[in-house]
Amino acid sequence: LARMGNNMKGISKMSIQTGTSHGGVVLPDGSIAKVKVDFDTIERLSSLARKAYGLAGVVQHGASTLPDDAFDLFQKKGAAEVHLATGFQNMIYDSKYLSEGLKQEIYKYLHENMAKEKKEGETDEQFIYKTRKKAFGPFKEKFWNLPLSAREGIGKELEERFDLLFKKLKANDTYNQVIKWAGAPNVPIKLETETAGVGSETKKLKQEKGDRGE
Repeated sequence: LARMGNNMKGISKMSIQTGTSHGGVVLPDGSIAKVKVDFDTIERLSSLARKAYGLAGVVQHGASTLPDDAFDLFQKKGAAEVHLATGFQNMIYDSKYLSEGLKQEIYKYLHENMAKEKKEGETDEQFIYKTRKKAFGPFKEKFWNLPLSAREGIGKELEERFDLLFKKLKANDTYNQVIKWAGAPNVPIKLETETAGVGSETKKLKQEKGDRGE
């Protein structure tokens, strides 16, 4: 970067392979395989990144499906960032408060519209697990219109999980830092666009297929 001139922006953190993968390693029955994370590598490279290059440290992808006792180690070993989204998505689909009817409607949609993403030899359970995160957009309105008891139940489960992870990652009690350093951007939102739901998504998919001559 120094040779290329002062106008070049550098990197602030780096992602490395420590044994995990996005969303976890899905077994044929839909369960998640146990993996061993290389915390020594996280510690060595995070330390080197900070001392030698002024970076934040290592980013850990695919962490959400790890056992709870792993999360204490991320902050102890100096990880700068830990990605957790898949675990929260899984909690919503696996929640006792989500109706089986809506879940099956979503899975039917995935089979009809995401079939090309199913790999040879992949079971239905693996296919559903890997693609169901893509249904949150098309079914956004139906999730928002779940009965109040369901929304509150799922919300409570998520809140309890957030509380556990924030404390294990030592990311709690950061209100003042967030207010100081992370100003929220003003992004205009069109409600009709945000709640368009599965109908418009299906229409868009059909249009794209038509454009490709499928």
